[in-house]
Amino acid sequence: MLNIKVLGTGCAKCKALAKNVRQAVDRLGIEAQISKVSNLDDILTYVMVTPALVINEKVKVSGRVASPAEIERLIAEEK
Repeated sequence: MLNIKVLGTGCAKCKALAKNVRQAVDRLGIEAQISKVSNLDDILTYVMVTPALVINEKVKVSGRVASPAEIERLIAEEK
């Protein structure tokens, strides 16, 4: 099962990224553990800029909102 983390403090872009992640996972029909990381110390262990997307402990996107299609591609790279 994939481990997906959405890093952000709760801003609109962070929420949009979380929504796009859910949409991508649903469209792919896969099981994934999706978590939101909002603690600043935890975020800083991965990136300096949010929103960010981490898949299987690898930073895939930082500082922007990835589209559902891009997230699907990134997930496919990890399967």
